[in-house]
Amino acid sequence: MAPSLLSRVNPQVLLRVGLALSFLYPAFSSLAEPSNWVGFFPMFLRAVIPDPALLYLFSGYEIILGLWLLSGKKLFFSSLLSCATLSGVVVLNLGALDLVFRDIGLAFSALALALGTHPKR
Repeated sequence: MAPSLLSRVNPQVLLRVGLALSFLYPAFSSLAEPSNWVGFFPMFLRAVIPDPALLYLFSGYEIILGLWLLSGKKLFFSSLLSCATLSGVVVLNLGALDLVFRDIGLAFSALALALGTHPKR
């Protein structure tokens, strides 16, 4: 009997793609519509780094992180960095919890991926 489609799907790949998209979409969207995203940066950063530079730097970081997740290389480390990034977004935007609450679930997904790919496992 041929294996079903579900038995051939790798859950790790689904987590990697989902997490990567959660970094790639905001990165490209913030470059297209900066005014929609700049408010998520804390004022202490915006006071030191000009808004356009902050957006470009963080968008570049998110693109690199998303591509790293998709590559599957050193997945434990990219997953931990993803978890830390998403957790930071939540902590620094508690006033907008209605908007960023989904990042909590994404952070736990990244943590699960990290635990499942720990090198000593």
